Formats: sequence, C-alpha cells, structure tokens
Amino acid sequence: MTRIPSKDEILQWISDNPTQTSKRDIARAFGIRGGDRIDLKRVLRELEADGHLQKRKKTYRDPDKLPPVAVAQVLAPDADGDLFARPLEWQGEGEEPRILLVQKSGDPALKQDDRILARLTEVKDEDHQYEGRLIRRIGTNPQRVLGVFRKGAEGGRIVPVDKGADKEWIVGTADVNGAKDGELVEAQRAGPKGRMGLPRARIVARLGDPAAPRAVSLIAIHQHGIPDAFPDEVIAEADAAKPAPLGAREDLRHLPLVTIDPADARDHDDAVHARPDDNPKNPGGFVVWVAIADVAHYVTPDSALDREARNRGNSSYFPDRVVPMLPDRLSGDLCSLHEGVPRACMAVRLVLNARGEKIGHRFTRGLMKSHASLNYTEVQEAQDGKPNAKCAPLLDEVIKPLFAAWEATQFARRQRQPLELDLPERKIVLGEDGKVASVNFYERHDAHKVIEEFMIIANVAAAEELNRLGRPLLYRVHEEPSPEKLDALREVAQASGFTLAKGQVLQTRHLNSLLGQAEGTEFDELMNITTLRSMTQAYYTPKNFGHFGLALRNYAHFTSPIRRYSDLVVHRALISGHGWGDDGLSPADIDRLEATAQHISDTERRSMMAERDTTDRYLAAYLSERVGNEFTGRINGIQRFGAFVKLDDTGADGLIPVSSIGAEYYLYDRDEQTLTGEKSRLVLGIGQRVTVRLSEAIPVTGGLMLELLEVEGRALPQPGRGKPGRSAQRKAQRARHKAAKVKKKVSRTRR
Repeated sequence: MTRIPSKDEILQWISDNPTQTSKRDIARAFGIRGGDRIDLKRVLRELEADGHLQKRKKTYRDPDKLPPVAVAQVLAPDADGDLFARPLEWQGEGEEPRILLVQKSGDPALKQDDRILARLTEVKDEDHQYEGRLIRRIGTNPQRVLGVFRKGAEGGRIVPVDKGADKEWIVGTADVNGAKDGELVEAQRAGPKGRMGLPRARIVARLGDPAAPRAVSLIAIHQHGIPDAFPDEVIAEADAAKPAPLGAREDLRHLPLVTIDPADARDHDDAVHARPDDNPKNPGGFVVWVAIADVAHYVTPDSALDREARNRGNSSYFPDRVVPMLPDRLSGDLCSLHEGVPRACMAVRLVLNARGEKIGHRFTRGLMKSHASLNYTEVQEAQDGKPNAKCAPLLDEVIKPLFAAWEATQFARRQRQPLELDLPERKIVLGEDGKVASVNFYERHDAHKVIEEFMIIANVAAAEELNRLGRPLLYRVHEEPSPEKLDALREVAQASGFTLAKGQVLQTRHLNSLLGQAEGTEFDELMNITTLRSMTQAYYTPKNFGHFGLALRNYAHFTSPIRRYSDLVVHRALISGHGWGDDGLSPADIDRLEATAQHISDTERRSMMAERDTTDRYLAAYLSERVGNEFTGRINGIQRFGAFVKLDDTGADGLIPVSSIGAEYYLYDRDEQTLTGEKSRLVLGIGQRVTVRLSEAIPVTGGLMLELLEVEGRALPQPGRGKPGRSAQRKAQRARHKAAKVKKKVSRTRR
C-alpha cells in the first residue's frame, strides 16, 4: 500500500505548486495509484471540511478574480503598520491584486515572506482589492529557484543549480531586475507557466559570480532558505547584553573545568571535570561535572533574540563559514566558555560507580571559569605521554581523571550496546584562495569519545530530571527501523554472506553483531553504510519514544544551547522546574511545544541537506580538474536510470547513467536493487567494487557523471549477438525475475 501524505504535506504541496492542485495532480506528485486514491480523496474532504481547502468547479473560473480561499505571501508592513499580502496563484492579465490582512485576536504573528492560506473577500478600496483572514500559516519560504541567469531577447532564462531540477525557468523582461548574463540569481515564482510549460520567475536577488571563491556555501544557504542575516533588533538586543553576575548562582569557579573542542572550533559551549569519588559508599566511582553555557539568561522567552533563534532552529556549518543560531556577541563571546573568564552556566554533577553507571545527579545554575581551552589532538597526545606546555600542568589533576572516568563508562556502554557504526567522516580543507586544497579524514581519538560519552550521560540526566519534576520538555527521539528497511538491510547482508536474525524484537546488539561479521572484510564499509540507511531520522518531540540508536529510554539535548534551540528549551524547563528565575519555560513556550518540535526538526534537516549539497559542490569543483581520470569505488545505490558510486579517495558520489553502459536495455529490479543487462547478463548491485572514469564534473550543481570500466575487477562483458529481439528479451527477462521472486518467497515461507 502506498503511503498517503499527511495533511501538512498536502497543504505544503499546494502552496508550492498553486497551479497543480487537482486531485490528479496531488496523486501524481505523491505516487498514489489505483485504490489508494480513495484514501487520498478522504484526506482532501477532511481538509475541505476543516476550511483549509475549497473545491472549485473544473469547468469555469474567472481568471481576473481570486478564489475564496487562496495561498498568499505576506509583504513587509507599510508605513502605517498594515500588513498586506500578494496572491501566489494570480492568473489574470492585469496587475496582481493586493490583499489587506485582517488579523483577529489569537492569530499567530506574521512576518514578511510567510506563506499563508487565507479566506478572501473582494472589496473596493484605493490600495487593495481583497481583505484576507488567516486560515493557517503553511510555510515561511515562497517557491523559489537559485540558478544561473542566461540573458535572452525577451528577458532570459534561469538554469537551476539544483542537480535534481530538470527544467529551466522563464524570466520576462520586466522581471530581470538588472541581472547580467552568467550571474547567480535568486528568483521567485511569478504566475502560471509560460512557453513550453516552463515556470515563470521574477529575479529578487543578484548573488554574483557562481564560480567565485567561497560562493559554494552561499548557494546552499540561499537554495535551502537558511536565514543568514540577523534583523537589526536582534543585533541590538545582543549588543546590549552584559555578563551575568554571581547573584543567587552557585559559585563553581574553583572547579578546574576545561573545554575540549576541535582546533578550529568557533564556540565553546561545554566544559568538563572529573575526579575519583571520595565517598566510601562508592568505591572506584567518579564524580563528573558537565557545565554548559547558560544561554537562557540572555535569550529570554519571546524576545527578538528568542524569535530569531527559534526561526533558525540551529546553527549551520560549512567548510568556509558558520551560519549561527545566535549573534556573535553571544555565540562567540558571552555564551562561549573562554579560558579564564567567568561565565554563566547550567551544570550537572554526575556520580558514576566503578562500572561507569550513573547512580546520581544534581543540576545547578552557576558561575564557572574555564581553566583551559584545549583541543582534542593535544589532549590525546598528553594522555599518550607527550603533553605540550599547556597540557603538562593539567595532566595528573585534569586530563588523566577524565580518561579514567571515561574508561569506567565503557563497561556500562558495552552492557547497553548502542549502535556502533564505523563511518569515517571526510573533511574538506580549503586553501587561501577558497578552493579545495585537499580532502582528508577527520582524526578521531579517544579524546573525542571522552567528551561524547559525558555529553550523552548529561543529556540522559536532563531528561530524567525533568521527568522527575513533571516538567514538559523536548525529547530527542530515534525510533527503530521500519520492517521494509530491515528487509532491505537483510537482503544486502545475505548477498554479502552475513546474517541478520529475523523473527525477534530488533535490538541494537543484533545490528552490532551484523557489523561485527563484516568487520575487516571487503564488505565492511558497505554494511556500515547500509545499516545507517536503514535507520529512521532522529527528531524532536514532547513525547518520549526513546532513542533506539543509543539504546536509551530517556534522552534530551541539553549540552549545546548555543547552536540548538532544543537545548535552550530544555534549559528553560530546568529553570522553571527548580525555580531558578523568571526566564524559564513560559506558558507560550509550553503551548507551542509540539509546533516547536516539528519546526526545529525541519530546520535540522534543512541544515543537513545544505551542508551535504555544499560538500557535493566542493567535491565536484575539486574533481573538475581530474575529468578523464580513473577511480575505484563501490556501488551504493541503484535506480532505474543508473547506478550511484561512492569513490574511495574522496567519498564523492557519482552517477553511472544506465544509457552509458553499452548499447542494451537494463532491467531494473526494485526489490533486489539490481540492474541486469538483457544481452550481456551483467548484473549491477549494491556493494559491488567498480572502476570508473570521471566523464563530467559540474561544480555549480555538485553532479558527477561516471563511465563504468570494470565490475569486481572484470572488464565489462560484450552483449551477445544473434539473440531474440529487444521486446522478446525484455519479456523473457521479466518472466525469469518474477519466477525467481516467487521461488524465493515460497522458500522463505516454508522456513
């Protein structure tokens, strides 16, 4: 059965595609066929009954009037403070009408560029033709495109930079906005489709030369709608902030807390300290302190800073820049735990037994002072017996106790068995000219694991503490894989010679056993990647569904409020629960907790996609000078149109188009994830080692096109001759595949 889209997904589709709103259009967009259309029709009727949609007759509509319910984009307030909107589905020939928004008590605050569904009433006024009442806000970003402008006789066209886009956009002469040929531009949808069914657009921003150094991340920022400029009132609030006094806070400045971060870290929001527990009732145990920047002191509920932080949801990280959640006055100064400077903090005192199990915790709101700002590499070298001048005085009293406490936690970790994926992370290194100088692997030391483990324990403690206090919070939830994804993982495992138990409640230890079977074999990386792909996406929610990957029942993000809004919510909940001030979780925060969870889950995914696209473009630029070279890699995806390959040296993903693999037809098997040549009988499947030639690298989109040379060390077979015709072969091939599937299914049923 095809998954029926949610109401929000349908409304988002309608807002993004105002000219494709029939039931057939929606069904086609979500791949709904046959009897499943009945369920789609039911959802559409519910939306109509709720007032979110209004069905229109197919036979007639006045093109010079707006429908009673329409999607509109909010404009900037005028000099009198009135809020207007423009319709996104205007099809008339005259100037598009203006809509005066008439808001009622209880309506959410609207801002420029918000997209809304509004109920419209036609009026006769000098400066507007309709009055609109809000039905619901359906998104903050209008349908837009980022691309390269190509000037023409009557305006021009925009070639999208998105490698998934297959159509250009038409720009009329009046909508060019001064753009020059070859310039990177941002444009918005401007009415119904034009010539050859291509969408019309108006250019709203000129972004310069797309080939300029450091333009890559700028493309991703604009393409994914990540806010990268702070409003004046937000900057003013941040600039007016002052260091927090001790006041009623607990004084923790005597504790030798230290920050340990990457050498190029832009902020320091967590500090740690460990020592053996001197309580005779806890022999061999440890006391670990985790102190986190007290962002809640500076970012108070419903302030300009708070609204902007919630809007952004999180910081976004790129090879050449950071788009922070908070202005630099906070993220780089007052909320950064700099060495030797008193800083407001939220801290937790963790008590661990000799086996590393947490047996107690206590939260406090304090004032701390970092005794040193260290990086992972120098801490690891100190632990390994080669301390530098900075670490040598800290070795016995600070660094060694941290590692000793961490080593104790490894017993508890082995008992818990969180998912142990081994996927080396690649790091793009830029030169001074902004171009890729090299692609390296991130070094991962035990020092990284020390900090990660203590952050996880602190996050667990925060969730448990708020549960004890009965306070609402945002959990970090990770649900177990779906049966379909598990079946796909099991298929790959069996094809690689491994087993994944079936018929029992899945636990992370089962997946770790599978990864252990593959460790050290040629399928090691494949099984790690495939296991990762079988996982669901972690998200935020006020409801506790546990964290499957970490094998934890209670988990919330507490340790990074500088860069994640979720952590700020958890801090506020702790403040309210303990009565530490009037800057805790407000009633408005609590009322919109569900909406906040959905929003910041979405912004997190937005940042991940932008960061991934940026990496793809940088890698394509790096490889563009190596077109024609041969590379080795492994097939990590199969689609009807070709095979995706991850290259060994750089980790870049490229496509082998099926049309380029010999002059024959390839049968796509979705269940088995294979492509099979009808004449050569060549089978391409996930996990195969291949040698390819780079035939094309497109930096502006991040696309790589590959030519297949060898599969598993063997040259490509030549298609046979004198065989039956293409149509007959396809038919026979399908019959063989169908018979094989039936045989396989029967075999499994008998077992």
